[in-house]
Amino acid sequence: MRLAGRVAAAIEILYEVLDRYRPASESLKDWGKAHRFAGSTDRHAIGTLVYDALRSKNSSAQRGGGDTARAIILGALVNQWRMSVGEIAALAEEKHGPGALSARELAVLTADNKVSALHVSGDFPEWLTPTFSDLFGANAASEGAALAKRAPIDLRVNTLKTDREKLLAALQGFGAVAGPWVPTSIRIAAPGHGEKHLSIEAEPSHGMGWFEVQDSASQIAAQLSGVQPGETVADICAGAGGKTLALASFMQNKGRIFAHDQDRRRLRPIFERMLRSGADCIEVLSADNGSGLDAVGGFDCVVVDAPCTGSGVWRRKPDSKWKLTPKLLEQRTADQRDVLKRGAALVKPGGRLVYITCSILPQENTDQVKAFLSANRNFNVIPYTAQWSRHIGGNMPQSADGNTETLLLTPHQHDVDGFFVAVLRRGA
Repeated sequence: MRLAGRVAAAIEILYEVLDRYRPASESLKDWGKAHRFAGSTDRHAIGTLVYDALRSKNSSAQRGGGDTARAIILGALVNQWRMSVGEIAALAEEKHGPGALSARELAVLTADNKVSALHVSGDFPEWLTPTFSDLFGANAASEGAALAKRAPIDLRVNTLKTDREKLLAALQGFGAVAGPWVPTSIRIAAPGHGEKHLSIEAEPSHGMGWFEVQDSASQIAAQLSGVQPGETVADICAGAGGKTLALASFMQNKGRIFAHDQDRRRLRPIFERMLRSGADCIEVLSADNGSGLDAVGGFDCVVVDAPCTGSGVWRRKPDSKWKLTPKLLEQRTADQRDVLKRGAALVKPGGRLVYITCSILPQENTDQVKAFLSANRNFNVIPYTAQWSRHIGGNMPQSADGNTETLLLTPHQHDVDGFFVAVLRRGA
């Protein structure tokens, strides 16, 4: 396919996402099934343009002069793909292209594009402007804009089977380099829109269990838990098991980890991942067997990777950004209160409760911790700085919100996904 056809396809798919409220991944998949002639490079380029447009929907809409799928795609071609208006006008008239630009579109695309509104320059939902302003101050637009960029591919080295040097050598063809902050991280740059999609999980080293795809922020969160060989640990929102496997690695496969999630569909992939990783200290409790955690007794560490809005991973799931509403945020905070209460009941005296979200919003992070500590006087915060020095070492990040006890990571300040971590100790 020529670029003109790819642009026309992206407009068609974005319409499905914005006007018919379909998930971007499903819309892209269905388009590919209906257009078998499109090769993998075509599908990658089309998907990249759709996701670039979603990441930058506000600024692309302003650049394109409207909130239609066509206007947003045209704006993204200028803002994100750095194409000239002349280049866009030429491809628009090609066969299978999106159709000639109107006089108005030409005028809008060539006009001086001065962005003043914070939610436009930061590309986040307008109703979150007060939150971003209070949290990040003068950096609010920059923080939002960083969440609107393409994310790299981060891998966690499975130290039960290999080390970073060996894995870097195995993946040198992908341009792999040492990742940020933690010694288990490897980073591969996101492919450009004209490049093929990276099938990193098709590599032999993945089949041998040498690595898992996991953002460096998630790796940091797992390591800050401070799990040690021989401990008894519960991961009560285990999902597909990414953090569970990381915990097993940090525990050197010694001890017991109980993985549980209320969603059986999310939990299902953990079994194949466990076999590949070589971690045999993990016991999986089915979705309807949460009571099995109570039977174990007190845990040294309970990890709560709480359900959240996912605002910290908007780079990877940009359509979720525009589906976020105050009502959904309220529901998520209620879910978090419930799971924190559940997790706290499992912690033995002197044990740790690790609260994690992939959100940057204080309502889900510091506000939740403050409310929990107010209601549970037998818990206190272990400063993340102490945990970092003890369990990670080396260069230590400053929390993006200025807090010295809990850690907020963001793409703008730390070059990782947005994550929040609080480590709480139960009194003896």
